Amino acid sequence: MNFRISALLITGVLFTLSFPIFSEARVGATLEQLTHQAAIHWVSVQQLETALADKKPANVGFDIDDTLLYSSPAFFYGKSKFSPDSMNFLKNKMFWNELSSKGWDEFSVPKQSGRELIEMHLRHGDNIYFITGRPAPEGAKEDLTEIIQRDFSIPVEKLNKVIYAGTSRNAKVRYIRKNHITVFYGDSDSDILDARKAGATGIRVLRPLLSTNTPFPVNGSLGEEVVANSQY
Repeated sequence: MNFRISALLITGVLFTLSFPIFSEARVGATLEQLTHQAAIHWVSVQQLETALADKKPANVGFDIDDTLLYSSPAFFYGKSKFSPDSMNFLKNKMFWNELSSKGWDEFSVPKQSGRELIEMHLRHGDNIYFITGRPAPEGAKEDLTEIIQRDFSIPVEKLNKVIYAGTSRNAKVRYIRKNHITVFYGDSDSDILDARKAGATGIRVLRPLLSTNTPFPVNGSLGEEVVANSQY
């Protein structure tokens, strides 16, 4: 055996001793498991459905951005187009008009948790309303209703047009109350608080981890139920 081969063998042994290869499984955690660590009132879609079993069909409501749709791609594009160096695009009517009438939500990703919640309420016979904090587009036909219907497979006879509540404080309260909504799902504190002010139950949906809507809310801090695994 020559010197070069001996040196390679010794190097291999030293590497193995320094960095042992483990074949046995190690204790780990999925992202779903990690999100359950906080001691808050977690509920699953199945638990929510079980709780509805002996109740009559009712009116339920959903926020849209970060609740049903991961819409950060559309908002990111709007920021890049109207105010790359600031958040001023959120004060620009042209942004809001184009967001909800130019097909930008074709790039928004429907959340699986949203699908499961909507399917569950449709099975129960509930009427579903969509109330967004976006201002209504001016001088253009909104296309968000059509996208929501398609992405979440909502029957035409069960479809209610998206309600554009706008960005003002407590904006959703009047629409939740007007439509006799008993349960409202949302990702932000204002969704939970607006639901309560309107006499409805607010249930938290987790904001997607990649959302550009920051800072993130403290889920469960209002004592509300939080839907497990609803970040995606």
